[in-house]
Amino acid sequence: MSSAGASAAARRLSLEAYLQGILAGDRGVLSRAITLIESRRADDRRRAEELLNALLPHAGGAHRIGITGVPGVGKSTLVDRLGSRLVAEGRRLAVLAVDPTSVRTGGSILGDKTRMPRLAASEAAFVRPSPSGGALGGVARTTRETMLLCEAAGFDPVIVETVGVGQSEVMVAEMVDLFLVLVLPGAGDELQGLKKGVLELADIIAVNKADGDNLPRARRAARHYENALRILEPVHPEWRTPVLLVSGREGHGLDTLWARIGAHRRIFEASSAFAERRRQQRIRWFHDLLDERLERLLRDHAGVARLLPELEEKVAAGGITPTLAVSRILETFLGGGR
Repeated sequence: MSSAGASAAARRLSLEAYLQGILAGDRGVLSRAITLIESRRADDRRRAEELLNALLPHAGGAHRIGITGVPGVGKSTLVDRLGSRLVAEGRRLAVLAVDPTSVRTGGSILGDKTRMPRLAASEAAFVRPSPSGGALGGVARTTRETMLLCEAAGFDPVIVETVGVGQSEVMVAEMVDLFLVLVLPGAGDELQGLKKGVLELADIIAVNKADGDNLPRARRAARHYENALRILEPVHPEWRTPVLLVSGREGHGLDTLWARIGAHRRIFEASSAFAERRRQQRIRWFHDLLDERLERLLRDHAGVARLLPELEEKVAAGGITPTLAVSRILETFLGGGR
């Protein structure tokens, strides 16, 4: 083992130490546990699986909130301001801010801790910027596992803030209890660019930066979104997606926003909708992990690794169809030859 590998191994804790530290709410141990589950080392993955399974009975009680929106909409500013209010009320808040990944270093490049100065300085808050690692939609590969760790450590609510690109809206909506979409004033262009699918996923739409000279435009934008939502069938008979005006910078509208978030949970918990949503999320998590592991097994197969470059060249040159190339890959894999 190299000196770097030996040093990393020395920093790992025993399973019992991870368990005790997380259940005690130790933020330092929680950070180390998240680093463990983010690791791609085989031995770390095994230990992470044991840890997650042991913590499962202690998780699941937190309110899971997803926040998305285009870059520049003010997600971090709003989370910092709203989260500070929740902390002042005695809550312990976790924010998982999923950043784009630096091609050069592999780490986060936006540094959300610097954009959430109040929360970053609070002992009652846990802010974790995580690189997306190129995962679909800019959502970190281990976001679900990280949420579970934060819940076991006593943080509630747990907020997942995404970069708002690609399929991130769908990915986040599939792992949270409430999905909040932040939009900017100026509904004309914004509404044209907002996919119908995003409107269907949103539990709440909030027009941010509704302050100062922006306020008239924000009001017009809200009316446009309300009109667009009227053509959609609500997902719950007692909940129609509201459109709110907020200002993360000034703090306007945040009390109303939090009240609506609470009302959403009460309504859904009063029926079977909340439990069913959680059940479907666990099933989806299982299938996503299964797909990931199967792909890893396929790519780690020595015979497949030898055959893949040759087939890629043939497909690129038009000498073989992708369908036949995939069939040959699977034949090699299932044949067991290495």
